[in-house]
Amino acid sequence: MVRTLGRHRLAAALAAAAVVRLVIFLAFPSIFDFVRTGVIHGSDAYDRYAQNLIQTGVYGQTPGAPDALIPPLYSYVLAGLYSTLGRSAASVAALHIALDCLSIAFVYAIARRLFEDGDAVALISALCFAFYPYLIFQNLTVIDTPLFMALLYAFLWSMSRLRDQRVQGWHAGLLSAFGGLCLGAGMLVRPILPPLAIMIAVWFLLRLTLYQTVARLLPVAVISALALVPWIARNDQVFGAFVPMTTTSGANFWQGNSRYTVPYFRAGYDVQWTAPDPEELPDGLDEREADARRFALALQFLRDNPDKIPELLWVKFLVHWSIDIAPRLNPVEGQAPRLDYQGDVILEAGEDDTLALGGLPPGDPVGAYSMPLFDQIGRAAHRVYWGGLFLLGLAGIVLSRRQWRDVSLLWFVQISMTLVYVAFHPSTRYRVPTDPAFFMFSAYALVWLWRWLQARRAGSPSGGRTLAGGAAPG
Repeated sequence: MVRTLGRHRLAAALAAAAVVRLVIFLAFPSIFDFVRTGVIHGSDAYDRYAQNLIQTGVYGQTPGAPDALIPPLYSYVLAGLYSTLGRSAASVAALHIALDCLSIAFVYAIARRLFEDGDAVALISALCFAFYPYLIFQNLTVIDTPLFMALLYAFLWSMSRLRDQRVQGWHAGLLSAFGGLCLGAGMLVRPILPPLAIMIAVWFLLRLTLYQTVARLLPVAVISALALVPWIARNDQVFGAFVPMTTTSGANFWQGNSRYTVPYFRAGYDVQWTAPDPEELPDGLDEREADARRFALALQFLRDNPDKIPELLWVKFLVHWSIDIAPRLNPVEGQAPRLDYQGDVILEAGEDDTLALGGLPPGDPVGAYSMPLFDQIGRAAHRVYWGGLFLLGLAGIVLSRRQWRDVSLLWFVQISMTLVYVAFHPSTRYRVPTDPAFFMFSAYALVWLWRWLQARRAGSPSGGRTLAGGAAPG
């Protein structure tokens, strides 16, 4: 059995990932079976858009009324799934499990290419991803994360192949086309990839000349841009203006840069429960104009409060890299009605400036996250799992520093995503798609430690050469 697993490492990791997800899905039908319960965990907006697409052929939250409140690709995929297999939790889970397995396969392949002793690092990275509790739960709900992750890691894999100077001709062309399609499609799921694309170019320049870098990446940029053209053209027709992706970017920017941001984050709540005061948004604005107004309000806050910017950025950085699940607290159920996530939750401020949010109607899916299964057991498991791998990953970054020209690809992934979410607003669910990239450093640290222990047991006073091509741990 050990020899068989050794020959089929990736297959074993994929099988383990699929089995554990299937077991969790079947064990908690009250959480995942949204057709039976009528309660959707993740985001019910995607479900509404998908059903409206099937019924009316129009992409919009209201049947027959086009809008651009959220990026379109996942809703279109969901609509195709519903049309083919029917609207069911099982079909969504099957799709997401398949996407997770695809992501794990790409993570495995990336780790093999970037690290010394790549087979061992790849296997441990894949297993860390496969058994990550937070991602197992999130990716079984109705959420865009599995699709985004599959496209992200497919893009990173293609770029790791494309940079290889031995890749020439039609092979390079195929990799450029594939990478460009993945980049463009990924932006149609979450439009946060432009900073990463720029850093990919920097990563290429660490090994290649400027000419080689441009020759490889120009087709990627062109193809990714072409993938966005149909959506941008559609938005121009709907709004009569240039809307590159959504009409909620201003809202996201405002939530992360307002007078509420620091108090809410310090109290442990997400800033999604905040909204501008009614008098700050004039009547009669359409969704695009209202979003532009929110963006302007955020910029005005930053201009008026330059002294608060360092604290604002630091608090958001801590939330992004929190060992605990962020947000730490969620609103609790009450009898007051709540129509949306735009500030209709009841806010109670104590004399010591503490915040307490209530007013969720009974049965709201957010209320479940205050129950012991999530609030106590789930959070404890996440702190142990992510916290342990986070510390190992920091060690792995230091230990792999001599391989920096290759592994810096993973640094750039984390840097770019941190910059995006610190500029807007962070939470754990936004960070976790890039956690498997961090797990590669955790895996490297474990492999390094194992080789060091082997060398010590063998009696080598200096530890010997512990990894292929690597220096002794000393």
